[in-house]
Amino acid sequence: MSKKGKVLVAMSGGIDSTVASLMLHHEGYEVIGITMKTWDYTASGGGKKETGCCNLDSFNDARMAAVQHGFPHFILDIREEFGSFVVENFVDEYLAGRTPNPCVLCNTHIKWRALLKRADALGCDFIATGHYASIYQHTNGRHVITKGLDETKDQSYVLWGLEQDLLSRTILPLGTYRKTEIRQMAHDFGYPELAKKSESYEICFVPDNDYRGFLKRKVDGLEEKVAGGYFVNKEGKILGQHKGYPFYTIGQRKGLDIALGKPAFVTSIDPETNTVVLGDEADLEKEEMRVGKVNWLKYDSLPEEMTAITKIRYKDKGGLSFIRQDGDGVAVRFFDKAKGIAPGQSAVFYEGNDVIGGGIIQRSSL
Repeated sequence: MSKKGKVLVAMSGGIDSTVASLMLHHEGYEVIGITMKTWDYTASGGGKKETGCCNLDSFNDARMAAVQHGFPHFILDIREEFGSFVVENFVDEYLAGRTPNPCVLCNTHIKWRALLKRADALGCDFIATGHYASIYQHTNGRHVITKGLDETKDQSYVLWGLEQDLLSRTILPLGTYRKTEIRQMAHDFGYPELAKKSESYEICFVPDNDYRGFLKRKVDGLEEKVAGGYFVNKEGKILGQHKGYPFYTIGQRKGLDIALGKPAFVTSIDPETNTVVLGDEADLEKEEMRVGKVNWLKYDSLPEEMTAITKIRYKDKGGLSFIRQDGDGVAVRFFDKAKGIAPGQSAVFYEGNDVIGGGIIQRSSL
């Protein structure tokens, strides 16, 4: 038995998770690799082959790395629990006029819980992934996610939903490294092809990036059900017909198929009336929002009011804001208006580099 302990590492077959597993192995941990099959793309009726984390090549790459370095590797099929929860939520959110973030939901409710369950069954002390973020224990005893050193790769935003029992047993080896260093490590470990391997930023069950086509295949007769809706301006004046409210997202400019003589952006969506509101770019700027389904990390609850940097999307730099408890949610008021607040997306609150907590955007008003 290793003095450092036994760790179950999620291995997708990509460079980050492979290097993470090899780092821990060489640091003296007893490593077990596990690759999770979340989705069979042929089940969605798409025209492309599986890509990203759910293809046979990735499984083989992960297994080969484990075998070559002398630690065990397993494949875990979680398609049933993934599909019934993440995919159904994805569809339901679009039908509710919101824009979901399935990767956050998957991390929070599926992958980490599945990992911890198997870690316990295998007698592992820890679980580990190749995310670019770090975890430390605060003086108040709570486990806190903090930004990765490489700001261009930082993934703390997608981890806000992890609860304390998960964080207390999670190791994130890549948090203090830059991507360039990880590529060099792949070379040093003898896997130069990994350093060249393309990375997938697609939703694993929509690898052709056509979420509209995915919705049409998942919901029988969807196009007919939502046909006949109208584009309107903020005063309610009809501007033209659209293809159905689920096929539009807040901030969308391209693909509207309507000529107004000036650029138009989707500023809000009303599923009840099947209307999509169009406006100018300035209409996307809002100064407040309400966030629900909140998970606190750094503190066990929010003080009456505090200042935080709030991010409303993964690549958002974040905006200075006041946040305060509002019933079972959080009221957010930005110092400077935030652009493109989309209900259904995640809002994550930061104090310096530390994640205070996060939740799901409910509306761009209080």
